[in-house]
Amino acid sequence: MLTFRPMKLKGIVPRTWRLFKKIFLILFIAQLVYIVLLRWVNPPITTTMIGSWFSLWGTNKSFKRNYVSLQEISQHAKLAVIASEDQLFPDHNGFDFKSIEKAMKHNRTSKKIRGASTISQQVAKNVFLWQGGGFFRKGLEAYFTFMIEHIWGKKRILEVYMNVAEMGEGIFGIDAAAQAYYHKPASDLNREESAMIAAALPNPVVFTVVPPARFTAWKQKKVLIQMRNLAGDPDIADLVR
Repeated sequence: MLTFRPMKLKGIVPRTWRLFKKIFLILFIAQLVYIVLLRWVNPPITTTMIGSWFSLWGTNKSFKRNYVSLQEISQHAKLAVIASEDQLFPDHNGFDFKSIEKAMKHNRTSKKIRGASTISQQVAKNVFLWQGGGFFRKGLEAYFTFMIEHIWGKKRILEVYMNVAEMGEGIFGIDAAAQAYYHKPASDLNREESAMIAAALPNPVVFTVVPPARFTAWKQKKVLIQMRNLAGDPDIADLVR
Protein backbone atom coordinates (compact mmCIF):
# COMPACT_ATOMS: atom_id res chain seq x y z
CA MET A 1 0.00 0.00 0.00
CA LEU A 2 1.38 3.43 -1.00
CA THR A 3 1.89 5.92 1.80
CA PHE A 4 1.70 9.68 1.23
CA ARG A 5 4.61 11.49 2.85
CA PRO A 6 4.08 15.27 2.86
CA MET A 7 7.49 15.98 4.43
CA LYS A 8 9.30 14.77 1.29
CA LEU A 9 7.16 16.96 -0.95
CA LYS A 10 7.96 19.96 1.21
CA GLY A 11 11.65 19.47 0.48
CA ILE A 12 11.16 19.49 -3.30
CA VAL A 13 10.25 23.18 -3.49
CA PRO A 14 13.37 24.58 -1.78
CA ARG A 15 15.62 22.17 -3.73
CA THR A 16 14.01 23.24 -7.01
CA TRP A 17 14.40 26.90 -6.04
CA ARG A 18 18.10 26.42 -5.18
CA LEU A 19 18.65 24.67 -8.52
CA PHE A 20 16.86 27.49 -10.35
CA LYS A 21 19.03 30.09 -8.62
CA LYS A 22 22.22 28.21 -9.53
CA ILE A 23 21.19 27.95 -13.17
CA PHE A 24 20.25 31.63 -13.27
CA LEU A 25 23.57 32.63 -11.68
CA ILE A 26 25.55 30.52 -14.16
CA LEU A 27 23.67 31.97 -17.14
CA PHE A 28 24.06 35.51 -15.82
CA ILE A 29 27.81 35.13 -15.34
CA ALA A 30 28.15 33.47 -18.78
CA GLN A 31 26.35 36.27 -20.62
CA LEU A 32 28.32 38.90 -18.71
CA VAL A 33 31.60 37.24 -19.67
CA TYR A 34 30.39 37.06 -23.29
CA ILE A 35 29.52 40.78 -23.33
CA VAL A 36 32.96 41.69 -21.97
CA LEU A 37 34.68 39.31 -24.42
CA LEU A 38 32.92 40.91 -27.38
CA ARG A 39 34.48 44.22 -26.41
CA TRP A 40 37.51 42.92 -28.32
CA VAL A 41 36.40 39.73 -30.13
CA ASN A 42 34.00 39.78 -33.10
CA PRO A 43 30.68 37.95 -32.63
CA PRO A 44 31.05 34.49 -34.20
CA ILE A 45 27.46 34.27 -35.46
CA THR A 46 24.04 35.83 -34.90
CA THR A 47 20.52 34.41 -35.07
CA THR A 48 19.79 36.64 -38.08
CA MET A 49 22.82 35.21 -39.89
CA ILE A 50 21.72 31.66 -39.09
CA GLY A 51 18.23 32.35 -40.42
CA SER A 52 19.63 33.93 -43.58
CA TRP A 53 22.02 31.03 -44.13
CA PHE A 54 19.16 28.52 -43.93
CA SER A 55 16.95 30.61 -46.23
CA LEU A 56 19.67 30.55 -48.90
CA TRP A 57 20.10 26.79 -48.62
CA GLY A 58 19.44 25.17 -51.99
CA THR A 59 19.43 28.45 -53.93
CA ASN A 60 22.06 29.88 -56.25
CA LYS A 61 22.76 32.71 -53.79
CA SER A 62 25.68 32.61 -51.39
CA PHE A 63 26.08 33.77 -47.80
CA LYS A 64 28.60 36.63 -47.47
CA ARG A 65 30.18 37.96 -44.29
CA ASN A 66 33.50 39.66 -43.64
CA TYR A 67 34.58 41.45 -40.47
CA VAL A 68 36.79 44.53 -40.73
CA SER A 69 37.99 47.04 -38.15
CA LEU A 70 36.49 50.51 -37.84
CA GLN A 71 39.68 51.95 -39.36
CA GLU A 72 39.17 49.79 -42.47
CA ILE A 73 35.77 51.34 -43.16
CA SER A 74 35.35 54.46 -45.25
CA GLN A 75 34.48 57.62 -43.31
CA HIS A 76 31.67 58.11 -45.80
CA ALA A 77 30.17 54.72 -44.91
CA LYS A 78 30.27 55.39 -41.17
CA LEU A 79 28.73 58.83 -41.61
CA ALA A 80 26.05 57.46 -43.96
CA VAL A 81 24.93 54.83 -41.46
CA ILE A 82 24.68 57.37 -38.64
CA ALA A 83 22.84 59.83 -40.90
CA SER A 84 20.39 57.15 -42.00
CA GLU A 85 19.83 55.16 -38.80
CA ASP A 86 20.64 57.22 -35.70
CA GLN A 87 21.70 60.85 -35.95
CA LEU A 88 21.82 61.24 -32.16
CA PHE A 89 24.06 58.20 -31.76
CA PRO A 90 27.00 60.09 -30.15
CA ASP A 91 24.73 61.88 -27.68
CA HIS A 92 22.27 59.35 -26.26
CA ASN A 93 22.88 56.58 -23.72
CA GLY A 94 21.47 53.87 -25.97
CA PHE A 95 17.87 55.06 -26.17
CA ASP A 96 16.29 57.94 -28.07
CA PHE A 97 13.25 58.50 -25.86
CA LYS A 98 11.78 61.31 -27.98
CA SER A 99 11.81 59.10 -31.08
CA ILE A 100 10.35 56.22 -29.06
CA GLU A 101 7.50 58.44 -27.86
CA LYS A 102 6.80 59.68 -31.39
CA ALA A 103 6.83 56.12 -32.74
CA MET A 104 4.40 54.95 -30.03
CA LYS A 105 1.98 57.77 -30.84
CA HIS A 106 2.22 57.03 -34.56
CA ASN A 107 1.72 53.29 -34.10
CA ARG A 108 -1.48 53.81 -32.08
CA THR A 109 -3.23 55.39 -35.05
CA SER A 110 -1.45 53.88 -38.06
CA LYS A 111 -1.37 50.39 -39.53
CA LYS A 112 2.18 51.06 -40.76
CA ILE A 113 4.43 50.38 -37.76
CA ARG A 114 7.29 52.82 -37.25
CA GLY A 115 10.41 51.80 -35.35
CA ALA A 116 12.63 53.97 -33.17
CA SER A 117 15.57 51.70 -32.43
CA THR A 118 18.98 53.30 -32.05
CA ILE A 119 22.15 51.76 -33.45
CA SER A 120 22.91 50.49 -29.94
CA GLN A 121 19.52 48.77 -29.69
CA GLN A 122 19.95 47.20 -33.11
CA VAL A 123 23.35 45.83 -32.10
CA ALA A 124 21.90 44.44 -28.86
CA LYS A 125 19.13 42.71 -30.82
CA ASN A 126 21.32 41.42 -33.65
CA VAL A 127 24.19 40.11 -31.53
CA PHE A 128 22.43 38.71 -28.45
CA LEU A 129 18.78 38.15 -29.34
CA TRP A 130 16.41 37.34 -32.18
CA GLN A 131 14.20 39.22 -34.60
CA GLY A 132 10.60 39.94 -33.68
CA GLY A 133 8.76 41.82 -30.98
CA GLY A 134 7.22 41.05 -27.63
CA PHE A 135 7.74 42.62 -24.22
CA PHE A 136 10.11 39.89 -23.06
CA ARG A 137 12.49 40.37 -25.99
CA LYS A 138 12.20 44.15 -25.69
CA GLY A 139 13.12 43.90 -22.02
CA LEU A 140 16.21 41.83 -22.83
CA GLU A 141 17.09 44.27 -25.60
CA ALA A 142 16.99 47.17 -23.12
CA TYR A 143 19.28 45.25 -20.75
CA PHE A 144 21.86 44.39 -23.41
CA THR A 145 21.71 47.93 -24.80
CA PHE A 146 22.51 49.32 -21.35
CA MET A 147 25.38 46.87 -20.91
CA ILE A 148 27.12 47.45 -24.25
CA GLU A 149 26.79 51.23 -23.89
CA HIS A 150 28.73 51.03 -20.61
CA ILE A 151 31.15 48.20 -21.44
CA TRP A 152 31.87 48.66 -25.16
CA GLY A 153 31.56 52.38 -25.81
CA LYS A 154 30.33 54.13 -28.95
CA LYS A 155 33.17 53.26 -31.34
CA ARG A 156 32.97 49.54 -30.60
CA ILE A 157 29.17 49.58 -30.93
CA LEU A 158 29.46 51.29 -34.31
CA GLU A 159 32.16 48.85 -35.42
CA VAL A 160 30.08 45.80 -34.48
CA TYR A 161 26.96 47.28 -36.09
CA MET A 162 28.75 47.82 -39.38
CA ASN A 163 29.96 44.23 -39.34
CA VAL A 164 26.78 42.38 -38.32
CA ALA A 165 24.02 44.45 -39.95
CA GLU A 166 22.25 42.75 -42.83
CA MET A 167 22.92 44.83 -45.96
CA GLY A 168 21.33 42.61 -48.57
CA GLU A 169 20.01 39.09 -48.91
CA GLY A 170 22.68 36.92 -47.34
CA ILE A 171 25.07 39.91 -47.11
CA PHE A 172 26.26 40.90 -43.66
CA GLY A 173 28.59 43.78 -42.89
CA ILE A 174 29.78 46.79 -44.81
CA ASP A 175 32.81 45.10 -46.35
CA ALA A 176 30.77 42.20 -47.71
CA ALA A 177 28.28 44.74 -49.10
CA ALA A 178 31.03 46.83 -50.70
CA GLN A 179 32.53 43.74 -52.34
CA ALA A 180 29.16 42.41 -53.52
CA TYR A 181 27.77 45.68 -54.90
CA TYR A 182 30.80 47.70 -55.98
CA HIS A 183 33.66 45.16 -56.12
CA LYS A 184 35.84 47.12 -53.74
CA PRO A 185 36.74 47.04 -50.03
CA ALA A 186 34.74 49.04 -47.49
CA SER A 187 37.65 51.45 -47.13
CA ASP A 188 37.18 52.66 -50.73
CA LEU A 189 33.44 53.40 -50.66
CA ASN A 190 32.59 56.93 -51.78
CA ARG A 191 29.75 59.16 -50.56
CA GLU A 192 27.16 58.03 -53.10
CA GLU A 193 27.90 54.32 -52.68
CA SER A 194 27.87 54.61 -48.89
CA ALA A 195 24.56 56.48 -48.91
CA MET A 196 23.01 53.89 -51.23
CA ILE A 197 23.94 51.01 -48.91
CA ALA A 198 22.74 52.94 -45.84
CA ALA A 199 19.47 53.81 -47.58
CA ALA A 200 18.60 50.12 -47.86
CA LEU A 201 19.06 49.36 -44.16
CA PRO A 202 15.38 49.53 -43.14
CA ASN A 203 14.79 46.37 -45.18
CA PRO A 204 17.85 45.44 -47.26
CA VAL A 205 16.23 42.34 -48.76
CA VAL A 206 13.34 44.34 -50.24
CA PHE A 207 15.11 47.68 -50.78
CA THR A 208 17.85 46.48 -53.09
CA VAL A 209 21.10 48.38 -53.62
CA VAL A 210 22.16 47.11 -57.06
CA PRO A 211 20.01 47.67 -58.99
CA PRO A 212 18.58 50.25 -56.58
CA ALA A 213 14.92 49.88 -55.67
CA ARG A 214 12.80 53.01 -56.08
CA PHE A 215 12.74 53.54 -52.30
CA THR A 216 16.52 53.05 -52.04
CA ALA A 217 17.23 55.66 -54.72
CA TRP A 218 14.81 58.09 -53.06
CA LYS A 219 16.25 57.50 -49.59
CA GLN A 220 19.84 57.87 -50.84
CA LYS A 221 19.19 61.51 -51.71
CA LYS A 222 17.90 62.19 -48.21
CA VAL A 223 20.89 60.40 -46.65
CA LEU A 224 23.33 62.48 -48.71
CA ILE A 225 21.67 65.69 -47.47
CA GLN A 226 21.85 64.53 -43.87
CA MET A 227 25.49 63.53 -44.32
CA ARG A 228 26.31 67.08 -45.38
CA ASN A 229 24.39 68.47 -42.40
CA LEU A 230 26.13 66.19 -39.89
CA ALA A 231 29.65 66.41 -41.29
CA GLY A 232 30.49 69.42 -39.13
CA ASP A 233 29.34 67.87 -35.84
CA PRO A 234 32.51 67.36 -33.75
CA ASP A 235 31.16 64.31 -31.88
CA ILE A 236 30.20 62.56 -35.11
CA ALA A 237 33.46 63.58 -36.73
CA ASP A 238 35.33 61.93 -33.86
CA LEU A 239 33.45 58.67 -34.43
CA VAL A 240 33.85 58.44 -38.19
CA ARG A 241 37.43 59.58 -38.71
